[in-house]
Amino acid sequence: MIEVLVADDQAAVRAGLVLILGAAPDVRVIGEAADGERAVALARELRPDVVLMDVRMPRLDGISATREIAGIADVLVLTTFDLDEYVFGALRAGASGFLLKDVDADRLVEAVRTVAAGEGIIAPKVTRRLIGAFAARPAARPGVPGLDGLTPREREVFRCLGEGLSNGEIARRLHMAETTTKTHVSRILGKLGLRSRVQAAILAQETAADGAGGPSGH
Repeated sequence: MIEVLVADDQAAVRAGLVLILGAAPDVRVIGEAADGERAVALARELRPDVVLMDVRMPRLDGISATREIAGIADVLVLTTFDLDEYVFGALRAGASGFLLKDVDADRLVEAVRTVAAGEGIIAPKVTRRLIGAFAARPAARPGVPGLDGLTPREREVFRCLGEGLSNGEIARRLHMAETTTKTHVSRILGKLGLRSRVQAAILAQETAADGAGGPSGH
């Protein structure tokens, strides 16, 4: 059973999200928060698998709350706004996913399952913007602390993360067990000081574009 905490300052929106998630046989909403501070407190108390997080909330905004919660639970940001400052802010804070509130019910439930399984998910429109932003950027930082510490196998997994592959897809491509893939991903995050696989994917794209000791190891 996937345990979810819903954080949104609008009661009607929270009620709708709880209704949608509660209809899924493998999802259970264990708490609701109307502001960021309450979301952080409940995440620490209840230890949910996933926090469904709004961005604009009183007392503590969703991005700041995500920064506090990442590491305790996986955070799936769900917002009306797809402004760049929110997208990049949420991902830098350690969010595992970013969706817009126009997402349909089935896709929302599937996104919760995806994030709970340790994968990352980003709304297609936002993904296109991220790719465009990377393409327009000048050369990034010359070196990435920890990148040289990756083993050859971890570099292969790192490169696959940059391609947006899931754990199952990485396992099939590299001919190893999915549990082994998860272990490699966890070690990569630890060595690179990252908080989510989405951050790892972004960094992998950056290093591949820069040729900065790129993830391929070549």
